[in-house]
Amino acid sequence: MRSDLRSPWRQHFPGVLQLAADGQTWLDSAATAQKPHALLDALLPWYSGGVANVHRAQHQPAERATAAFEQARHTLARWLHAESAHSVVFTRGSTESINLLAHALAGCFQPGDEILVGAHEHHANLLPWQQLAQRQQLNLRILPLTAAGTLDLNAGLELLGPRTRLLALSPLSNVLGHLHDLTPLLQQARQRDVLTVVDAAQYAVHRRPNVQQLDTDFLVCSAHKLYGPEGVGLLYAHPRRHALLQPWQWGGEMIEHCDYHNASARPLPLGLEAGTPNIGGVLAFAAVIDWLQTLDSQAVQAHEQALHQQLLHGLNLRGMQILGTPDTALACFNAPGIHSADLAMLLGEQGIAVRAGQHCAMPLLHSLGVNGAVRVSLGLYNDSGDLQRLFTALDAALEILA
Repeated sequence: MRSDLRSPWRQHFPGVLQLAADGQTWLDSAATAQKPHALLDALLPWYSGGVANVHRAQHQPAERATAAFEQARHTLARWLHAESAHSVVFTRGSTESINLLAHALAGCFQPGDEILVGAHEHHANLLPWQQLAQRQQLNLRILPLTAAGTLDLNAGLELLGPRTRLLALSPLSNVLGHLHDLTPLLQQARQRDVLTVVDAAQYAVHRRPNVQQLDTDFLVCSAHKLYGPEGVGLLYAHPRRHALLQPWQWGGEMIEHCDYHNASARPLPLGLEAGTPNIGGVLAFAAVIDWLQTLDSQAVQAHEQALHQQLLHGLNLRGMQILGTPDTALACFNAPGIHSADLAMLLGEQGIAVRAGQHCAMPLLHSLGVNGAVRVSLGLYNDSGDLQRLFTALDAALEILA
């Protein structure tokens, strides 16, 4: 196993370089990723060149802004392999996208209908469906984990019943780090006309989504985990489902017609984009996606996989209890007899940025019989030096806490 993996992309991330100069090692990319020059290069011209709102005026600055904003929508649609840019709705992130769906699809359910979600879901892909089920007297069913800590996809096929109306799953858990092939389950759901939602918040960082291959009705992701800005994300909606999505917010620019007593919304995407969007954030999101597509994706994946194996080897060598069977990007673990918060605090005092706690997946952690865990998560800018600093700090922390 190589111990000198270097990242040829590290130089593109000024924040990583500055953190390193300050004695900090960033190993918390699953929470939010550091930003490349491509983001900065998009934001400065937008904010320094004369801003304007989009879709609202006839003057030249507004026309330029609208053209750039819609070009960004086309960029994201191509990246997703979407059928049309009209299928891409801009939101504040994955959480808002899923909450939007849970409200916009409310008319598709009758009391007694079922929603099926994975046991490994982030709160963002659990709680909106849980709350919808409670509001409308639906049954929320949980797709269980196997003994190895992966989704039991065979059980999922059995759980798709005559009352199942929606299936919501993440291909990559932010806790267990196992990459699932959801295609067979999604195909079975499609054959039964079950609505499908793919939470790609973690997945999209490490594998480019292809909504046509997945044949999913909806897919969500966030920019900030994808090396983009905070407060921006997207909802992909397949054209066959556009008519189902009713507006969940009303206001500026999304109206087709209104009077004092009635209103009708515009078609997607604008009908779901009430108010002024985060224009600069959307432009920066698209710029980062453009930059990512200039990279050799196979080289990036190979680097991340090799680094991940190095991470697992070092944790196993030190007797850490790893949750599940992670194979991509991250690992959650505990040291026997040591509280995860204490371990993370000592790592933080040595300049190692990791996360400890329940990782917005409280039911999952409880089902695994733990109250929390330390998480190390990797980005394409990490290298062997980062892991060596982690292991040195971990050895010191374990000695103190022993």
